[in-house]
Amino acid sequence: MAPVHRFSREKLLIAIIAAPAALACAPPDGEGEGGRSVLEDCLSECGSRFGPQDFRSAALPFDYTDYYAPEMGLDLMRLFVSFETLVDPGELSAIKRWTNELEERRSKGGRRLINLDPGLMALSRFVLATTKNRGQRIPLSDGIYAELTLLYGSGAWQPLPWTYPDYATPEYSAILSEIRRRSGEALKREERSRT
Repeated sequence: MAPVHRFSREKLLIAIIAAPAALACAPPDGEGEGGRSVLEDCLSECGSRFGPQDFRSAALPFDYTDYYAPEMGLDLMRLFVSFETLVDPGELSAIKRWTNELEERRSKGGRRLINLDPGLMALSRFVLATTKNRGQRIPLSDGIYAELTLLYGSGAWQPLPWTYPDYATPEYSAILSEIRRRSGEALKREERSRT
């Protein structure tokens, strides 16, 4: 029997879909100062929970599907944020439940303004957490599943038959490759700190 080892820590990233209302700053308060947007509030809460960001992509138009339109409206934007501190992959289910609660707290009239999909980046793969059960998804705990979304090999991200079309685009591949580079640097820092 092979010995059981701890999981290697992985890079946490959150793939965000934001409605226009989530990107707009709150109206000025009584002293004439504007508040932060729902997106900025959510990212601030994520920073309090997961530590400092080490990457934030530009906001890209999200027009690959109309799945979110009935709830979130049109003109949605996508961006990716990753965090400096690596996490234990065994925490993915708890992280997804927490981001779901954050989405709910920031909803308006029962409709989400923001969709937060946490994922884990290892040097060889990218995994997303989801609440939807499909054949290719592995149950974690408490109704959360993990989906192997992309593999990394031969110097590039490799989509799988079920990979969402946007994750197979050159734009997303470039973003995820930058996050992967940062993940490699973080792993080296952790390794040096242990020696």
